[in-house]
Amino acid sequence: MTPGKLSLAVRSVAQHISIIDIHGDVTGAADSALTDAYTSASTSSTIILNFTALEYMNSSGIGLLVTLLIRAQRQGQRLLAFGLTEHYRDIFELTRLNEAITLFNIESDVLESLNISRI
Repeated sequence: MTPGKLSLAVRSVAQHISIIDIHGDVTGAADSALTDAYTSASTSSTIILNFTALEYMNSSGIGLLVTLLIRAQRQGQRLLAFGLTEHYRDIFELTRLNEAITLFNIESDVLESLNISRI
């Protein structure tokens, strides 16, 4: 993947639970793609962000996540995440995003916390 590229995929893992798979860079340029992915997942009451394939995120990208969080909160949705590297986990802690977006290490940990088993 070339620098600055972003690919997002939305998948449903259970009724009212969607995962947004993030591949590439989350920067200011990701605004419309992230909004489209959220809109696609917005019928879910729980939205999980998969950062496993995140390559880079800057302060503008963090700002987009805050905007996404605000939208989710207004809709009464839960926002969870997994797959952040230690560096980005530290950033979530510094910005206190980890207080609003529950973080997990891997997808199975998230699904287990939601009492969902994968076949």
